[in-house]
Amino acid sequence: MRAMVLHRPGQSLQLQERPIPTPDSQQLLIKVLACGVCRTDLHLVDGELPQARLPRVPGHEIVGEVTAVGADVAAEWIGRRVGVPWLGWTCGHCVFCRSGRENLCDKARFTGCHLDGGYAEYTVADARFCFPIPESLSDTQAAPLLCAGLIGFRALQMARGAHHLGLYGFGAAAHLAIQIARGRKQKVYAFTRPDDSEGQAYARSLGAEWAGPSDQPPPHLLDASLIFAPVGALVPLALAVTVKGGCVICAGIHMSDIPAFPYRLLWGERSVRSVANLTREDGTAFFEALQHTPVHSDVTCFALDDANQALERLRSGQFNGAIVLIP
Repeated sequence: MRAMVLHRPGQSLQLQERPIPTPDSQQLLIKVLACGVCRTDLHLVDGELPQARLPRVPGHEIVGEVTAVGADVAAEWIGRRVGVPWLGWTCGHCVFCRSGRENLCDKARFTGCHLDGGYAEYTVADARFCFPIPESLSDTQAAPLLCAGLIGFRALQMARGAHHLGLYGFGAAAHLAIQIARGRKQKVYAFTRPDDSEGQAYARSLGAEWAGPSDQPPPHLLDASLIFAPVGALVPLALAVTVKGGCVICAGIHMSDIPAFPYRLLWGERSVRSVANLTREDGTAFFEALQHTPVHSDVTCFALDDANQALERLRSGQFNGAIVLIP
């Protein structure tokens, strides 16, 4: 099979021929139909995820068809279409796993980071961490939901009571999150890079009350903000336009350092918190929520062999929505 492999941080992915993997006792063998390209993949390539184990096949927004199963997996899985998310395995025994917080498991393994992912024609994944994909979603529509959608949903759950909601960084996650937020009757204010007038227009087309540069205040104070851009300097900017008692939620796995800021921005029982990974319960709740509030993924497709070009396109930010690889 063909696979795009990262051997060292800072290098381009290399196209390789590899044997089709054999599933272990609890795994599925999956023929990849589509795989989203996530900003976390860029962090991996740039060496910003020190926990990664290389060489590695990236990709953790996988949609595929099950073609074989391990010895402990029911044969009924064969032929099903499944989604493989970032969370690929947890120990199941630690205090976090036993308290419904498996996303914080110290021994967790992540798809495309510790485990080979979906930048390939085939992959294997633990059946217990795969989600069935609704028939109403195409392969390319479903792929971005496996991380951009899920992480956005988990962040939105932390801001569920917010009437005025800010979204900093209007990429793959935000273009899905705004659709769910609007379905919940939340008023959304979108923040982009100062020169991104196209992104601001795109946010308004999806229902944003206001869209503008991240260094400018919105027309209304915010009850909560979700920061999807990996830019620590956005945290004090977001706090400065947050009401007392409000929350700023950092929704990325990596962020540049947060600069020092005056205590008055935090005072008034404002809070800053992060979103770390996801749980299987998040996935179940998310796909259930989609039955009531459908979302549409705006996707740009690339061939598997063009994964490096897709990553550079993501780095430039000169597109709207999400990028998906098609083997």
